[in-house]
Amino acid sequence: MGEALDAVAESGSPEGDPLRWALGWRRATLSAGMFVYPIICMIGVTQYSSGAAAFTGYVLALAFCGLHALGGVAFVRNHRGRLWFLLAAMFAVFVAALPFARTMAFYLLAVIVSWVALLLPRRLPPILAAAVAMTLLLPWAVRPWHTGPAVLESVMVVFTVLVVRGYAELARANRALLEARGEVARLASEAERNRIARDLHDLLGHSLTAITVKSALARRLAEGGSARAAEEIAEVERLSRQALGEVRAAVTGYREVTLPGELAHGRELLRAAGVTADLPSAVDVVDPAHRELFGWVVREGLTNVVRHARATRCTVTLAAAEVEIVDDGVGGAARPGNGLTGLRERVEAAGGEVESGPAGARGWRLRVAVGGTVRPDAAS
Repeated sequence: MGEALDAVAESGSPEGDPLRWALGWRRATLSAGMFVYPIICMIGVTQYSSGAAAFTGYVLALAFCGLHALGGVAFVRNHRGRLWFLLAAMFAVFVAALPFARTMAFYLLAVIVSWVALLLPRRLPPILAAAVAMTLLLPWAVRPWHTGPAVLESVMVVFTVLVVRGYAELARANRALLEARGEVARLASEAERNRIARDLHDLLGHSLTAITVKSALARRLAEGGSARAAEEIAEVERLSRQALGEVRAAVTGYREVTLPGELAHGRELLRAAGVTADLPSAVDVVDPAHRELFGWVVREGLTNVVRHARATRCTVTLAAAEVEIVDDGVGGAARPGNGLTGLRERVEAAGGEVESGPAGARGWRLRVAVGGTVRPDAAS
């Protein structure tokens, strides 16, 4: 009960938030349940007192109800000092009610110890033991009551406190669960944002590079009066429409990247950039489980070759669980950017490794292996 109220005080939950379970009639019902105990005390006053004594007993029971209600307000507002003052007053009322309600007054003690179970759970065992001892010994020690140990009342105190403590632990567990669910939702949202950013970079980086190369080629052909200029312009239009579709697909999470498709696009991209393409014509050697990932690798690798390398030749080599892209350029992609970082994230999520670095005296190599080991001579 206490932890749930704390959660409400801290959260300011909007409509529909599960933490609002602790608000409204449910919380009121749980809190009002403890007012049954002062009513039982009044029954004891009726049984053991009459006249002015009974009136005094009723007033004490009502005063206890008021103090309990004020204690709930102080608890919700986190006024712990005021709450301890109210508990002290409640204990004084309990002691004052003993002559009028006798053993029935111990129901008030159950309420007080329940508050202690919420506020000082680590000190609860000795306090509960003291309350049970008082419940058992006081009726026996006060001879005019003509009764022995109040066994029933002591059992009532123990079980009431244990139920309240159990509810508090359940409320704490529910609060931790809700916080964990909120954290999972936050992480999922962050992961989705990262996915979209990574996909947009990979998709647009490749498509815009191809559009740029094609546009430059079309301009040169147009300046030379070649009839191929119109064909290249049409290809630029097709690539623009394709890029738009890929962006929409990335945002909605339904994008499709295939290794054969990326090799075909890459061959055309390299040709337009004036780079000799040594690309495989089939992908049967690649494990089907790795083909989409290797499609992303080919897309990023060939885009970087065209964008940075100033190469004259590019070779792509495929194996069952490995893809390697080597060019003879100047190694202009030596400084990893967002594309290579995103590619590393993809590969690591698939349980693979990325190696990138100079390929000898001239050129650059990008290698991705899934389920393999790092080569001793690999550059990193």
